[in-house]
Amino acid sequence: MEIIKANETHIPEILEIYAKARKFMKENGNPTQWEEGYPSREIVEKDIAADHCYVCMENEKVVGVFVFIIGEDPTYRVIYQGAWRSETEYGTIHRIASDGTTKGFARRCFDFCRQKCNYLRIDTHANNKPMQGAIRSYGFQECGIIHTRDGSDRIAFDYIQEK
Repeated sequence: MEIIKANETHIPEILEIYAKARKFMKENGNPTQWEEGYPSREIVEKDIAADHCYVCMENEKVVGVFVFIIGEDPTYRVIYQGAWRSETEYGTIHRIASDGTTKGFARRCFDFCRQKCNYLRIDTHANNKPMQGAIRSYGFQECGIIHTRDGSDRIAFDYIQEK
């Protein structure tokens, strides 16, 4: 499995993976985290143009996608019912999804991000139990609640790499 920066040629496969992820979430008790059409083609194009979108390749096929941004995330400025464990520079993982064919995709993604930044943040919907399991099993700690741009709640986690 290889992780590379996404480019425009990957967009159809990325959109297909996001469609599968929306279907999986709806079928597994999480029907509202990603409304129909999210993440949109426009969002994916912006992520790629900003050099924040990565794909996981296996046998020359995109099997997973995620966004990784080092630096301040405006949605993480305010946290409720808790606190971040550090205020140092951090990397944020967003829009992580796989096609379901590759075991360990989330762990591989987290390893990749950890190599680029010692302090990571991520959030997910309260109903997204599979993602919460992956996040917690990796060693992320629950820190509180953040609000997304549309005002909805997300459980916020961070990971501090031991030196």
